[in-house]
Amino acid sequence: MNRLLAISVFTLGLSAFAQANPTQPAKLGFTPSELRATLAAMPKGDSVRGKRLNQALMCASCHGETGVAPSRNWANLAKQTPAYTYKSLLDYQRGGRLENPRARLMQAAVKGMSRQDMADVAAYYASQPLPERAARSNARTEQLARHGDRKRLLTACASCHGAAGQGGNNATPALAGQNPAAFTRTMLDYREGHRATDANQGMRQFAQRLTLQEINELATYYAVLE
Repeated sequence: MNRLLAISVFTLGLSAFAQANPTQPAKLGFTPSELRATLAAMPKGDSVRGKRLNQALMCASCHGETGVAPSRNWANLAKQTPAYTYKSLLDYQRGGRLENPRARLMQAAVKGMSRQDMADVAAYYASQPLPERAARSNARTEQLARHGDRKRLLTACASCHGAAGQGGNNATPALAGQNPAAFTRTMLDYREGHRATDANQGMRQFAQRLTLQEINELATYYAVLE
């Protein structure tokens, strides 16, 4: 089966899966103490083996051969922090991610993965470079991303995700180079309460204070960071 046909079959499967499995409210994710312990016990990842798993487990069909998604339906994982990818896979496996049909499909995909498999895939994606993108400038959005908005008690995105969107501690994800559609979808899932995997509820509180326009502008802002 060639790659294009595989993606087509996978997309048709996603559509059928979505009809049979409507969106459900997310279960609780890790507590802060659980998350610290889980990340401390994370196996050392093997990026070479992770590359093989990316193909063998058909991760590449959605997230691309190098972690750059071939369509706007899926998140880019290139240069993503290993801890975040690892935690996300565990969230799916534990039943903590149920925010949309894609999440339910991911639950099925990770069912047979070991923690070593997850660490290896995470190491592979982290080793991949971001695609080159044309830079854009939006002073208002950069202000929000780097400095926040005190009047609305909005902490700067950079305080957790890094000044260059490179990610932070405790599985805080990298945002640089992210697929704008995936970024917007994630923020709306947090804002509407469909996703509850932020251990301190910080993302849910942050997203609820943003307008849809601000979310879309942040998505564009981070998409072009490298």
